[in-house]
Amino acid sequence: MAENSAATAGARTDTIDVAGFIDSQPVGRFQIRLLLACAAVLFVDGFDTQAIGYVAPAVAQDWKLARGALGPVFGAGLFGLMIGALLFGPVADRIGRRRIIILCTAAFGLGTISTVFASDVQSLLTIRFLTGLGLGGAMPNAVALTSEFSPHRRRATMVMAMFCGFSIGAAIGGLLAAALIPAFGWRAVFLVGGTVPLLMVPLLVLRLPESVRFLALTGRANDSVAQLLARIAPSIQHPAGTRFVAHEVNLPGIPVAHLLSGGRAWGTLALWVLFFMSLLDLHLLSNWLPTVLNDLGASVSAAAVIGSMLQIGGVVGAFALGKFIDRFSFGALAVTYFLAAIAVGAIGFSGHSIALSTLVIFCAGLCVIGGQNASNALSATFYPTAIRSTGVGWALGIGRVGSIVGPLVGGIMLARQMSSESVFVAAAVPALCASLAAFALSRMAREDTTEPATEAVALNPGSAP
Repeated sequence: MAENSAATAGARTDTIDVAGFIDSQPVGRFQIRLLLACAAVLFVDGFDTQAIGYVAPAVAQDWKLARGALGPVFGAGLFGLMIGALLFGPVADRIGRRRIIILCTAAFGLGTISTVFASDVQSLLTIRFLTGLGLGGAMPNAVALTSEFSPHRRRATMVMAMFCGFSIGAAIGGLLAAALIPAFGWRAVFLVGGTVPLLMVPLLVLRLPESVRFLALTGRANDSVAQLLARIAPSIQHPAGTRFVAHEVNLPGIPVAHLLSGGRAWGTLALWVLFFMSLLDLHLLSNWLPTVLNDLGASVSAAAVIGSMLQIGGVVGAFALGKFIDRFSFGALAVTYFLAAIAVGAIGFSGHSIALSTLVIFCAGLCVIGGQNASNALSATFYPTAIRSTGVGWALGIGRVGSIVGPLVGGIMLARQMSSESVFVAAAVPALCASLAAFALSRMAREDTTEPATEAVALNPGSAP
């Protein structure tokens, strides 16, 4: 009996659950450096994604284009982002997050530099679509990688903080474009935007680790897992021969098919509705807010400054909401989007008061963009490691459809001469729909707490690996 107990104890000592080990450790320097590396990828991702919008007036003037002629170019870039997210998520679940992040960073760096040589709308359209493939593929894998190195109690906070890199990169892109275009022309923006990610690629090759959970799940890289866990917790020594495992199901076959199986179907569909509505609202606001503010009497420069409060509110929201999302998961997200609906609807009733408009738009950004950042984080906890990049990538890909629809809907409303009050009340509807989808996900998670662990992971973020 004693011998059996000793053998059992030895087996326990020799087998380490990677997810449980990470969850038991505080956030250390290694995870912070990883977060910053992924944030840097999203920084240049955000810069290059928004660059075309900042240079559009200069391009139109240089090529003597009619107003709106660059609309197809914007659409091609967004379509590329969608395809990239849908394509590279499943690929990463087969070959690893690290390789895809490096590949996509190199791809969108080369694509952005190629934009310097565009000579007409058709060539620009093609280049922006190809660049979008890399931009769309990098994002879900940066989310998945950050999530898989973060302890569960801080996972949403870590992913949301990392995702601020995108917003900051997009904002700095505007400032840099304003400085470069008058002095060097619009092509200089793309030269800088392409050079920086290409310079990052060698650093990523040398320093970016593969997901420790992905490695443990494959069961073929025990030594690499041991080295990564030693970097997470240098003070803990594991005896020779220790096995590192991931107590999850390794799902074979086509990753996308598993998004709708194993009890995940309704949750996945609700998540897609959430992303579609959230990104529809976000892009509707970010594209048309300055125009509507200008119609209300603000100057072009004042409208741009007031409109920028949407992004600033989003950055603040990432840090302000992190703890609540970590604790209350989709329930907190449902409340966030409900408040977003109120804030967005209130924009149209803020009248001609600059102070009130600024405050309401800041609150809208905090809830809409903060909610989207939280959605990115929760989508990563929603799926097991075997299909995590696929799940995040497809949610973002479906959301990109909303990002295309949003500006079109805004343009239709303005073309029909709808009042500002009506425009923003209508814009509040997608946020309300996102709130209802998050509420449904919260209910599914609560109802699923009695399911076995292999199924509960599908719907209950609290039991996610």
